Amino acid sequence: MRRLTRILGIAAAAAPVFASALPAQTIAITGGRVFPVSGAPIEDGTVIIQDGRIAAVGANVPVPAGAQRIDASGKWVTPGLINPATQLGLIEVGQVGETRDASARGRGDAINASFTPWLGLNPASVLLAPAREMGVTSVVVLPSGGLISGQAALIDLLSDTSVSAMLRRAPIAMVAQTSNPGAAQTSAQGELLIKLRELLDDTRAYAQRRADYERGATRDLIARRIDLEAMIPVVRGALPIIVNADSRVDIESALDLAREYELRLIIGGGTDAWQVADRLATARVPVMTGAINNIPGFSSLGIRQDNAALLRRAGVDVLLVGTGSDPLTFNVRNITQEAGNAVSYGMEWNEALRAITLAPAEVFGVADRVGSLQPGRDANVVVWSGDPFEFATRAEQVFIRGVAQPLGESRQDQLTERYRRLPPDYRGTP
Repeated sequence: MRRLTRILGIAAAAAPVFASALPAQTIAITGGRVFPVSGAPIEDGTVIIQDGRIAAVGANVPVPAGAQRIDASGKWVTPGLINPATQLGLIEVGQVGETRDASARGRGDAINASFTPWLGLNPASVLLAPAREMGVTSVVVLPSGGLISGQAALIDLLSDTSVSAMLRRAPIAMVAQTSNPGAAQTSAQGELLIKLRELLDDTRAYAQRRADYERGATRDLIARRIDLEAMIPVVRGALPIIVNADSRVDIESALDLAREYELRLIIGGGTDAWQVADRLATARVPVMTGAINNIPGFSSLGIRQDNAALLRRAGVDVLLVGTGSDPLTFNVRNITQEAGNAVSYGMEWNEALRAITLAPAEVFGVADRVGSLQPGRDANVVVWSGDPFEFATRAEQVFIRGVAQPLGESRQDQLTERYRRLPPDYRGTP
């Protein structure tokens, strides 16, 4: 059975995972324009990779004897990109049920806090390669649906490996929403917020009276024991909660809840977040948003493409995510276009790069391993033909944990090559 085979070898998912043996080799990327993100750009820079980690970065770094040299003259070198909102490996074909593993049914109360979707992740998904080929080396995989969708994980897009090897940290956040009463099994916005408050109150009560609960000596609680257990790190502030909210009123409701219950809040979507940028900055709440889509809806009447720029200017930590068509699966690779659009609408170039590298690494607690080019960090490194935010630019070398990843093997590459070789008068079936 497909799902069972995926689960084999996955470790208990309550702690960071740093798996896979690292190659015993030394690589020197020389002569490029290096963007460490954690510091100023370096002209004619060198990046030394040893045993899967970055050993040195600088302008006058000596190259160790016997190192494999990669000439990056005229090219740009950045950390591997991090897309913080995807369902890669969880959904293959949206209309085929057996290929969808992003949503849980639970007991029908829309509270699925215990759901760990990465247990159903497909490491052989054909959608991984296109993202990797555009410099995306890590992604956050998110559950969807309900009031509390479940937990999120951060994975590295290693090729030809297992889920346990790809998994970098899990869980990294709980995922919820305040914009869709129907999905929350409620009929109105006010009822949704009451249900969410009841869950938070019941989680506190359960955490204080576990023994009484097991003896049946407590009142009925809103959720299953396993879901209440999963919510305890959230109410204690140990695990952030991503609340998907677009309208100003929904964002303000999430901020009110976070203040009242002392939650570590992250706003997802946030299309109208610019309207409350100062409040978000004061509360130190990051926002996951994009810059391509500018089509308003009833929950996002104030949408504007300079949202990310306005938020960053106000001091809000911005994590750029995909918008538009199929941003969670087929077009995860378009994160560079989101960044380019953000720059076009007023975001500083260096801030846009940070929003898809170091910023998500910091928010999700893995900045000591990925997100920047610093000695000691894992060698998730990309060599670009030019500015990565330009349409014509391509990733020429992609390293994940110091291992060069295969390029030119995605389904799109295979189809291009297949039809490129057909004779001009061919009219049959390939």
